[in-house]
Parts: sequence; C-alpha cells; structure tokens
Amino acid sequence: MQAALITGINGQDGSYLAELLLEQRYRVVGLMRSGEDNTRTWRIEHLRRDIELIQVDSLDESELGSIIERHQPSEIYNLAARASSAQLFSDPLLTADVNGMAIVRWLEAIRASGAAIRFCQASSSEMFGDAPHSPQDEITPLRPKNPYGVAKLFAHGMLACYREQHGVFACSAILFNHESPRRGAEFVTRKISMGVARIKAGMASELYLGDLEALRDWGYAGDYVRGMWQMLQAQTPNDYVLATGELHSVREFCEVAFSHVGLNYLDHVRIDPGVRRPPESAPRQGDAGRARAILDWRPTVSFEELVHMMVDADIHNLSR
Repeated sequence: MQAALITGINGQDGSYLAELLLEQRYRVVGLMRSGEDNTRTWRIEHLRRDIELIQVDSLDESELGSIIERHQPSEIYNLAARASSAQLFSDPLLTADVNGMAIVRWLEAIRASGAAIRFCQASSSEMFGDAPHSPQDEITPLRPKNPYGVAKLFAHGMLACYREQHGVFACSAILFNHESPRRGAEFVTRKISMGVARIKAGMASELYLGDLEALRDWGYAGDYVRGMWQMLQAQTPNDYVLATGELHSVREFCEVAFSHVGLNYLDHVRIDPGVRRPPESAPRQGDAGRARAILDWRPTVSFEELVHMMVDADIHNLSR
C-alpha cells in the first residue's frame, strides 16, 4: 500500500484530500504544526481511526528528512499555509517561512532522500496579484501584491528549479478560490453562510460585509483536491491552474444564499467600509484549460450548488 503525506491535513483542503486518498487505498499520514491546538482537528475527527497524525516543525529540515525515511511516502501534498485574508499582511517573516522556505526544505529533503517521491504544492491565485488581464492561466505574468502572494511565488519558483535541475516530480496547483462547509469562519463565503443560518434561526438580524461588488472565481474544495491528486498521476510533472472560469460577486453569493432560505439579502446585509480590500486591476478569474486538456479535470459542483451546500451545512450545525 503506497503512502501519502499531507501537510495541513486539518485544514479544509487537507480533510477532503485525506478522504480522497483513503478511497484510493493510500496509507495517509497527516502532518500538523508542532504544538498546534487539538481543537483545530474538527475537520478530520471522522478520519482519526484511518489516518496517522503527527506533529512536525516544517522549518526543521532534518525532521522532514526523518519523516520521509520513516514513512517512505510515494506522494507528498504541501497544503500547510498562512492563508486567511486577515493574515495577508500580518507577520511577513512567519509568512515567508511557512509559505516560502518550508517548501524548499521539503524539496531538499526529497532530493536528499533519492527516492522517487512526487510532490504537489498548493500555490495560489494571489500570485497573480496585479494581473495585466483576465482570465489568468499558467503563463500569465505573476505580480503579487502582498507578503502571502510573494511567499507563494518564491515557493512556486523554487519548485520549478527543483523540477528542472534535480528531476524532482513536482507540480504546482495554482488554486483559485475554493470553498466548502469546512471553510474557515474568517473567509467571506463562510461569513455569509453562517450569517444566513443565524438570521434564519432568529439569532441575528444583520450581516456586515465589505465590498459587495468584489468578483471571485469560486469553486468547490473537493473538486480542487481531486485535481491535485490527478496532477501526481500524470506521466510528467507540470503546473496547473484549477478554477471554474466563472466570475461571481459577493452580492450574487448573498442573493443566492439568502434566497435559498426564503429571505431577501437586502433586508439584512449591511456594508462595513473597514473590511474592504484594495481594488484589483483585473478580476481574479482562472483559465483551467491545461488541466482540462491534460488531466481531464473539470469542476463538478456549480456556484449555486456550492452556496446551497454551505448554507445547508451551517443551518444543520446550528440545529445540533
């Protein structure tokens, strides 16, 4: 039975990827940051009997080498990152370490091991930053505008170096926004779905948001982790954009979410200018043509289905 390592297994993407790999008969080893609070494992509690969970310091390269030697993985998925909007500018040194240098340490550990390990890095559409055009694909110039995107770009570039100079089978998954009921409460999509559930239950009457006209390419996280797995099953390594190619506004998300429970968003949504993000030169919209052509990857969950799924899950959570 082949083994796979997943860093950040307790996050949204890690939990869905673990489920997928278990279905594919992998032995799954999940990595969490040393000292991380056990209360942050709620996404994987249903998997605890089927996975091995260990804590690791991703900034200690000797420890990473020992993990590879001990578990002999055939695949490594690096999903650990400082990722929320609130962290885009906070503590740039830690962001550079976790989102940038940690990836180099994994790649060096793989190279030093001499093993035929396949590596997938969860890159981000934040690398496009001030993009010159929309939609964006794998050859669009990368112009990140915050420390998070800059650190991800560094990791993206180093991955290409190890692939080309050392022959490491390494793929970069350039992920556009992907959501689910397991999304963190600090992200706008989950703020909306949780707000709708609370308002429907009579626990609140208003929901404060920033720019309702902000546009995003939103997909379902389960589809995106499947794309990452497909990258490591291909004959040759490459970088791939994963996106739906559709743009929707925060206003549309609100409209679909509130109408799903028979409410009008205009009666409840209020604007908080303090949470607005800087405007973008071009909408953040992905072109996943390469993934369609080479991997036969396509999203399976529509925008409306995703919004309904999230609202239904939060209503269920409140009812419990």
